[in-house]
Amino acid sequence: MLLGERIKTLRKEAGWSQGELAEKVGGDARQISRYENGRITPSLDAIARIAEVLNVSVDHLVFEDVPRRPLHAPDHGLGDRLADIGELNAEDRDHLLSVIDAFVTKNRLRALAGGTS
Repeated sequence: MLLGERIKTLRKEAGWSQGELAEKVGGDARQISRYENGRITPSLDAIARIAEVLNVSVDHLVFEDVPRRPLHAPDHGLGDRLADIGELNAEDRDHLLSVIDAFVTKNRLRALAGGTS
């Protein structure tokens, strides 16, 4: 999906018109229309503002195969801890990742079974 198509899809998911998105990013509806139709490419600043307003990562907007992630996701204190994992030796890191995988699988199975996640 091209940048313009992705902007259009995300805008529609948000339930906004081109004018509403333009107002939120500080542009005008014609400009948004030109982005969405691929007639012009937004500047880096415009891409950053669009990502901010739509709460998606810039890489998701720009690159085709990057999964959607919120720009502002709650950290829950995990960011620093995840960075610390890189300090572990390979064996400890593999053990930790196995435990994490087990919890994620358990949570997904519970959700599939109709339980709370």
